Order: sequence, then C-alpha cells, then structure tokens
Amino acid sequence: MPFSAPPEFTTRPDLQGMFGMTASTHWIATATAQSVLERGGNAFDAAVAAAFVLHLVEPHLNGPGGDLTAVFATAEDPGTPVVLMGQGPAPAGATPEHFAAEGLDLVPGSGALAAAVPGSVDAWLLLLGTHGTRELREVLAPAIDLARDGHPLTPAVARAIATMAPFFMEHWPTSAERWLHPDGTPPDPGELVTNPVWAGVLTELVAVGDALDTDRVGRITAARDAWATGTVARAIDRFARLPHRHSSGRDHAGVLRASDLAAFRASFEPAVTAAFRGTTIAKTGPWGQGPVLLAALAILEPLDDALLDPSTADGVHTIAEALKLALADREAWSGDGGEVPVDTILSAGYAAARRALIGPRASAELRPGTAGGTPALPRLRTGADFSAGISGTGEPTVASTGDLRGDTCHLDVVDRWGNIVAATPSGGWLQSSPTIPELGICLGTRLQMTWLEEGTASSLRAGRRPRTTLSPTLLLRDGRAVGALGTPGGDQQDQWQLLYLLRTIVGGWSPQQAIDAPAFHTTSFPGSFWPRTWEPGGLVVEDRMGDAVIQELEARGHLVTRAGGWSLGRLSSVGRDPATGIVQAAANARAMQGYAAGR
Repeated sequence: MPFSAPPEFTTRPDLQGMFGMTASTHWIATATAQSVLERGGNAFDAAVAAAFVLHLVEPHLNGPGGDLTAVFATAEDPGTPVVLMGQGPAPAGATPEHFAAEGLDLVPGSGALAAAVPGSVDAWLLLLGTHGTRELREVLAPAIDLARDGHPLTPAVARAIATMAPFFMEHWPTSAERWLHPDGTPPDPGELVTNPVWAGVLTELVAVGDALDTDRVGRITAARDAWATGTVARAIDRFARLPHRHSSGRDHAGVLRASDLAAFRASFEPAVTAAFRGTTIAKTGPWGQGPVLLAALAILEPLDDALLDPSTADGVHTIAEALKLALADREAWSGDGGEVPVDTILSAGYAAARRALIGPRASAELRPGTAGGTPALPRLRTGADFSAGISGTGEPTVASTGDLRGDTCHLDVVDRWGNIVAATPSGGWLQSSPTIPELGICLGTRLQMTWLEEGTASSLRAGRRPRTTLSPTLLLRDGRAVGALGTPGGDQQDQWQLLYLLRTIVGGWSPQQAIDAPAFHTTSFPGSFWPRTWEPGGLVVEDRMGDAVIQELEARGHLVTRAGGWSLGRLSSVGRDPATGIVQAAANARAMQGYAAGR
C-alpha cells in the first residue's frame, strides 16, 4: 500500500536564497539571522545573533539563564556532525540529602532550587569563537539594541505575563517590577518592552574583550571568562541565596553559587548517529533524549511503508508503540554518567527484540529492555498520585494537550557555503524563577528532570548534567550534511520529529508538507517535567487526524486526547543540496510564531 498523499494545501515551492536560509520560532530572530548572512557572516554568526535576540523576544520560552543543545556541521568537514553542549550540570550543593532536608521528594518545577548551572550564553560564545567569523560587538548589537530601545511584545508573551501577574505580585516582587506596570497591570500585546539592565550586561561583556590587545577569538574568550567569573556570577550567587516561593508551595533558597559558574564551560562532543533508509540522523548523547529518536527509527526501519504512515490508524498505532518502547529505555538507561548502553539499544538485534513486542493492542505498560542488565526505574506516578499530594509543584514545558505554558525555542540556519546548524535553546523563562534585578534575567529549572530517588539512570548528582529534553537533529546523506531541524515541546520533541522524518524520508513529502500535517504523541511514559507523572496508554492527537482514524485508535485501546486542529509541534527545518547549492527552509504555522526566510 503506498504512503498517504500529502495534503494539497501545503504544496509550495521551496524557498531559495543566495546567502542562506533561516527558520526559527520568531520573526525578529529570523530577520536578525538573515541580516547577518547578508552582511557576509556565516551560519554560526547568524545563529548566535538570532539566539541572543530570542532571549529577548521569547522570554517565556528561553533566557540567558537557561541552556541549549545544538548539532552542526561545517563546510570544511560536512560529513562530521558535532554536538554543541550547553547543558550545565547540577550545582555542588544540589544533593538528594539537601532536598530531603527541605522536605521534598521531587525537585520543584520552579524556583532557584531547581536551577542547573546556566549554559546557554557560554555555549553560544564558544560556537562564535570557534566557528564564527564576526566580532562579538557586531553579533550582539541587535540584542543590545532591542534590549535598550525595545521590541513589541507578542500576544503569547503578554498572556504568559498576565497569567503570572498575581503570583509575581504576591511572591516574586522583582519579577513584578520587571514585567508589570506600576499599578500591577500586565503589558498589552504589541506594547514596546525594554530590558536596559540586560543591555548593560551584554555591553559589559563586549567591553571586556575590546579592552584587551588580542584577536577576535581572544576577545570572545575574555567575554566567556567574564560571564563565568565576574559580575554576572556574583549577582546570581547573591540572589540565589534569598529564600523565595517555589512550586512546592513553600519558600526555599537556591544552592547555585559563583563557584559553580566558574567551574563550567560549554564544550563540543561527537554526535550519536544512526542510519535510516539512506539518511544518517545525528543527535545528542544519552545525557539528552536524542537516542530516543534513533531507537524508534531502528525499531521501525524494516517494517512495511504502510505501517510507517503517520496519517493512518495502522501507522499511528505502530509508531506510538515503538515510541513507548524507546521512551521506556530512556527512563531505564539514559542519563549523565555511568555506562549507557547506546550501542546495544541501537543495534539491529536489540531493535528486533523490541519490535516483536508491538502487538495489535495499545500497551499500557512501561517496558524497558535489558540493554544493560536489570533496569532501575523510579516510582511511577499518575495524576491520581499528584492529586493525593506529592511534594513539589510546577509546570511542564508543554501540557499533554499541546498547551504552551513556558516552552522552548528552536532555530535552524544554513549558509551558501554549506555550514549548517540546528539549535534548541530553552530554560530561564520569565515564569521559571524570580528575575535577578541586577541582570534582568531568570534562572532555569532543568534539575526537575532528575530523580531524588537513588539508583536510577537520571538520579540527581552534583556535577552531573540533568537529562535534558532539548533535542535538535542534523541529517546527512552520502557523507554530507543536508538538513537541520527541531522543535520546542519537551518530551514531545523527538516524537514530532519522528513524524517529520517518516513523512519526508519514507513518504517523499516536502519539509513544509511534513510540518503542516496532523501530529500526535504518546504520554505513556514518565514525564521529564514536574510532577513526573505518566498516563498509561495515553495518546494525544490533533483533530485533523480525522474521526475515523481516531475512533480506530480508541478501538485498539489507546486513551486518546483530542488536542484541537493545530496545536502539536512547532517544527522548523533548513536544508541544502550539496550538488546544486540550492537551500530551502520550512516553518510552522502553529502558535503563529514560526518563520522561514532566505535571500
């Protein structure tokens, strides 16, 4: 049976450009990247400039106090995918014993006690220094201008501020001062907002390098050192010590210290790769959720095309069941530290054994394999457990229905030379912890992805990275990078990207057609965000999947939640044909913030 035909309304010519292509979750960031490309910068210059703009224009989705992962390849070495690791570790004082002393059995979902070491700023500066071509002052100029002179507030940011306004007024006065009018009212959509304090921080970072008699890389290195050891680190240290309201419903002080920032530097790592139907997919290591996508592809690869079609009941069922198995293995084996059996999980024999578990009915079990011995799992929590009063509260990046509550950003850039990067920055949202008044930014809450229970693959350990959900993707064919993609969405990131890859690689759809098509994801695994619950057999689908398909899925035992017509995923992608040099990009209409552009 042939793969479903793509919907006609998504058909359009691919965008082409001389300088390069950019796709991101905000038009100002996309325009910023294009401006850098047009002035002779490369994809890495453009990505860094756009990223610092995203800190400002999507503050409910990411911030300088957060983190990022990226996967890229260079024009000089187009066959070697590299991971940019901007995920900071747990502070030295973040121990299970400390949380227990605070009366917690889960890491809170908001507040400084959940903060890992901020990794985003250092990672972007590392990328600029090693692979960019432009001076720091030039790359940061758009962000400095927007912070100083203002930018229009999007409706989504305005809604986030309005939702948080009562909490800000009662518990986080520094955030109320940062975001609310003097009378306590929130700003309106379209209102011009500024962040002069952050503009001053960025200006100081530039000035530190400019004061030295050194080269471009030396100036950027000086800025990195200043970020990690200077006024920023000291301000974070002072503020984190102040007790403030956490999502536990109580006040706690944080444990992040200046010494933790001084000890951290972003780095590069080899990507984990796997082949699927002639395409090599490159992802982060098991300290992220990247291997989930690769494991699901390994399970699905030899199946008939009809079982890989995300538009049919057979396809949705098969794909969802494969994802459940891959996510169960994530819970059992993936984390930072120890011997994670990635090679075993991605091997043909192991994938075949996992594939044999897919039956005609939806599974409501968490079924990790024995990839590395006996799996150690945390206590599984359901919604009923939560309502019974588990310690800690918070908000997921994306609700199971697709509701955006404080999400993530994504950007992809490819240039005319063939440099290409996919990056997913997140954390440090305006709703994650109180604003640090000396900096105008917030800390992240990535430690909520660790377990306080001993013995699991992702148990909290000081100095180790929490298992992040940030999961960009790079695609290679014939030994050359040809595409980059990703999406916001927490635990759903690799699930939605899997649908994109199946539709483009197997179905032959265009990137834009694949992005626009109806999406789904499973919730039948422990969530990475507070309150760490799961819904056995849960499946969330867009209504555009169609009543007949949805009813058939329910008949097979899936607990289906309808999420509306256009709600799941905010994928974007860029690509380049090495033979012709033609570049293309695609972006998402969902949430009305995704843009793709090129010249």
